[in-house]
Amino acid sequence: MAVRSADGREFRDKVAVEEPLEIRLGLPDGTHKAVSITMRTPGEDAELAAGFLFTEGIIKSPEQIKQIRHCGLKIGKVKGALDRVASLNSNTIRVDLSDNASVDLKKLERHFYTTSSCGVCGKSSIDALRSDAKPIDNNGLEIAGEVVNSLPDELRKAQSAFERTGGLHASALFDASGEIDIIREDVGRHNALDKVIGKKFLDGELPQNNAVLLVSGRASFELVQKGLMAGIPIMAAVGAPSSLAVELAKEYGMTLVGFVRDGRFNIYSGDARIRLRSHR
Repeated sequence: MAVRSADGREFRDKVAVEEPLEIRLGLPDGTHKAVSITMRTPGEDAELAAGFLFTEGIIKSPEQIKQIRHCGLKIGKVKGALDRVASLNSNTIRVDLSDNASVDLKKLERHFYTTSSCGVCGKSSIDALRSDAKPIDNNGLEIAGEVVNSLPDELRKAQSAFERTGGLHASALFDASGEIDIIREDVGRHNALDKVIGKKFLDGELPQNNAVLLVSGRASFELVQKGLMAGIPIMAAVGAPSSLAVELAKEYGMTLVGFVRDGRFNIYSGDARIRLRSHR
């Protein structure tokens, strides 16, 4: 993209791609329903759709899914005046349920509109978010404080798209030694986490009860809720947590760490899982 700097110079710059994605659910009776529209960075759309449906409690297991596919033509398959039509069609993805799958249709009565900035809006109550999450088991998982401090640097090293554009959020799963397992980037922080959880969901690797989650922005209520749905016991954020995020983490036994940067962090919940150096 051609841009102009403050001193008047023209140069080419790379910007993060942001396009809408409509997620539709194909029901066993042959009908399908629009479930969500989100502004996202194209790529890993199937993971995003699966992760969203799982973390919202609409689907419970990968066996409930028959197939996930984009509707219509892919981007770039046609030329001329139909380009935009092709783009819009490829920005619709359908998750078809297996013939014997059943979902709570009452959950589908709440149509979601998700933006890259605010996450899921229009929830009728906080209780609706809490209804499907389970308390985190105390399995003895611990992570050293110095490992927590190392996570943002490891995340940044793995953020290939961020290095090119500077405009993407990231979510990543690590083990207790700080080894990175999976990372996803997106213009939306919620989408990045849905992609991570969606990948693990489709691979049959949930709950992630030995994982440490790091998110590149702040820790919101919705992100904590998604982490709880995936059974993640430790969540760390480069930014600040919200008050509701802290309350939810405490209620369900999740370790929540914020302001992980510049060699420091704050523990807001579950400090028993963080192994700190003793101060003398």
